[in-house]
Amino acid sequence: MGDLPEYYFRVKENGATVFRVDTENRQRRIEMDPLANVNVRNGEIKPQGERELSAQDRAEIEAWIARRRAVLAERDVDDIARTVDQLNLVAQWAQSRASDAQLEEITDALLMAMHDLRTVLVRKKAERLSAEG
Repeated sequence: MGDLPEYYFRVKENGATVFRVDTENRQRRIEMDPLANVNVRNGEIKPQGERELSAQDRAEIEAWIARRRAVLAERDVDDIARTVDQLNLVAQWAQSRASDAQLEEITDALLMAMHDLRTVLVRKKAERLSAEG
């Protein structure tokens, strides 16, 4: 078996469950001992049961949180870039291929979503400009 990491992070919606990986047992099986639950948003680390986390455990978990936050931030920006592309594709579809019935079905919902987005973007831009000025 190749070199396994000492810690395994099972990702879940708001963070992860952290396990210590153990292969040094009599059966030579991979055992995963649950250490803690982690919340990426607020950085909270909750040890499992009565467990005391070592300084190394905490350092590894905190390093993982920092890496995970960076990955999630990159994904957010990528998702927005994809949304811009999708909006362009919707505009092309509406102009060139959409039937009147299809346009009737989606126009109001799309206009409301775009109005809401525009309102937020204009307000945030005004806040940035007034903070600079």
